[in-house]
Amino acid sequence: MCPPLTTPDPTTPDLPPELGVRLTPEGAQFCVYAGHATSVEVCLFETGPDGRETERRLPLRHRAHGTWFDTVPGVGLGQRYGYRVDGPWTPYRAERHNPAKLLLDPYARAVEGGVTLHPALYGHHVGADLTGDVTIRDDRDSAAYVPRGVIVDDAFDWGDDRPPRRSLTQSLIYEVHVKNATALHPGVPEELRGTYAGLAHPAFVEHLLGLGVTAVKLLPVHTFSHEPDLVVRGLVNHWGYNTLGFFAPHAPYASASDPQAALDEFKGMVKLLHAAGIEVILDVVYNHTAEQSQEGQTLSWRGLDNRAYYRIDDRGHDIDVTGCGNTMDLTHPVVARMVLDSLRYWVQECHVDGFRFDLAVALARGRDDNFDTTHPFLVSLRTDPVLSRVKLIAEPWDVGIHGWRTGQFPPPFSEWNDRYRDTLRTFWLRDVAASTSGIPGHGVRDLATRLAGSQDLFGRRDRGTIASINFVTAHDGFTLADLTAYNVKHNGPNGHGGADGTNDNRSWNHGVEGRTTDPAILAARRRTMRNLLGTLLMSTGVPMLNAGDELGRSQRGNNNAYCQDNETSWFSWDLEPWQVDLLETTQHLARLRRDHPVLRQRPFFTGRPGNPDGTTDLAWFAADGGPMDHRWDAPGTHVLQAFYNGTSIDQQSVLISVNGAAHPAEVRLPVEAGPAAYELLWDSTDEKPAPRGESANAGTAVTMGPASMRVWRAVAGM
Repeated sequence: MCPPLTTPDPTTPDLPPELGVRLTPEGAQFCVYAGHATSVEVCLFETGPDGRETERRLPLRHRAHGTWFDTVPGVGLGQRYGYRVDGPWTPYRAERHNPAKLLLDPYARAVEGGVTLHPALYGHHVGADLTGDVTIRDDRDSAAYVPRGVIVDDAFDWGDDRPPRRSLTQSLIYEVHVKNATALHPGVPEELRGTYAGLAHPAFVEHLLGLGVTAVKLLPVHTFSHEPDLVVRGLVNHWGYNTLGFFAPHAPYASASDPQAALDEFKGMVKLLHAAGIEVILDVVYNHTAEQSQEGQTLSWRGLDNRAYYRIDDRGHDIDVTGCGNTMDLTHPVVARMVLDSLRYWVQECHVDGFRFDLAVALARGRDDNFDTTHPFLVSLRTDPVLSRVKLIAEPWDVGIHGWRTGQFPPPFSEWNDRYRDTLRTFWLRDVAASTSGIPGHGVRDLATRLAGSQDLFGRRDRGTIASINFVTAHDGFTLADLTAYNVKHNGPNGHGGADGTNDNRSWNHGVEGRTTDPAILAARRRTMRNLLGTLLMSTGVPMLNAGDELGRSQRGNNNAYCQDNETSWFSWDLEPWQVDLLETTQHLARLRRDHPVLRQRPFFTGRPGNPDGTTDLAWFAADGGPMDHRWDAPGTHVLQAFYNGTSIDQQSVLISVNGAAHPAEVRLPVEAGPAAYELLWDSTDEKPAPRGESANAGTAVTMGPASMRVWRAVAGM
């Protein structure tokens, strides 16, 4: 039960105003939720000419529905502020109010400063080693060690900016870290490298357009902090999955230090990318916050209302299905509203085009902790007139019980397809490696399913192939180059004793772990990279390219470089000849995908005769050119041919031939598919995508190189 007000105010309105800060003719209206508090103060900070900071505390006099609010005269743009909240300290009930701790406004649209590690940051008493008794309230003032919210102007000259609204059937998503991409880019002015402005600089935009990228998916740009254990070891949370502010862009990514300029620079980045026809998708982390578990710091939500914002068990402890110490409770209407308000803010005020939801299952766990496709948060996203019209992408798992839910999110969600990732790695890496010793692989059935859009996962609810976000690599895990160069992870620099990062990499070093000068091994690795890229860009579904893979970027075997803000993570633009070849290959494959809509259809293929000539929309053939039939599950089957028939959509047809064995294979081009002949568009054995001008009649036997794939276009007879 909420404690009563000590002095009821008869002038309090029936409904509280909007949460956050709104400027009015009288000053500034502050509004914050603290449902179990007994008092809330807004703290205003000023810095005098002597450099000393002063703090002025003003009680919020009005309260309704657990929300505290008031108008403070004389407050305007640029004001630095925070909150102090008093109330019960009953840890067994998860009530952890502590007025000695300065709290960041969850709705702050700009944040100045960072978290400076100190025992005063903890609501409970800790010693110099940052451990202590979670039941004892600490009275040290934290103001000197925490950031401030800043009141900023939302106005921005958007000009004629319009969302590109690229169809997912046309999309090529590029997952990229704001800093990594341009930190070393020679074409970007030094003062802009690693910033929002750097990402939108013409030198990098030209690279994106050359790849055919239609959307950048940015690793977290919400204000974030660094875990204490990383700070103690001299490291940082480089990826940003440790949110401290859901409404404010991360200020260190801006070239300017002023909070208003940082917000404007983010908006300017979006505007410039839109002008180039590129959408902006944000990776958002609403499943947990930077406060970690009950043993963690009190920075914002925990001090405002720990019981409301977090999932709590009956002992007052955090329920953690994120692996980060806490889980936000989106069954609480205030928390769900905060997330929805945040999402709408980024769309309406910052013009972003969509979101990828980190550990999305955690957002849709009901009061019984089970995943619920009818969860109010998911229903809200699907029905909101703003949010239902942007791209919504789920990472369809978390670390809780029954946390793997790929294929189970409702439309219009698309989902990261981990089955696609694992299948391609198994086929091109594990199985090829096994075939060098004569060991049969897993066959080609699962590969065919992934090539055709993963209907087994996404065939329900009329979701179509665009529900599958196909990827081979992402920020989390080996890069493409490292997949081909390391059998095991090498995460020593992270400081976890090698315990961090997945062990299920499905990688293959091709005979030598790590760097080598052996030309045969290097050639084989490059061919494998081309095979993986070729399969990704020829598959039905929505391809996502991990930034830097087109350059053969390596992290030296580190498959969890989340704390490496250095050249392990930053792109090197000093390219060797083979890297230039790989880049040109990626560009060529992206053009093939763009030029052949038959590969990019939204409906799933039927495999049944339906074309005027009696042929099917998709047909599968074996090495001898005949139908696959009984050969689907044979372990020794390494060859597969997929014929995408463009007849019904008045487009060119495409044949993809795959040899997944470590030895050459004779492959007969299918006759039953219908075309009289085939023109070779790409062969993964080629270091450069130079046109061969090679054609062959249907029924002709061709020799494919070991572990390779070819892309053909159907043409008239020779």
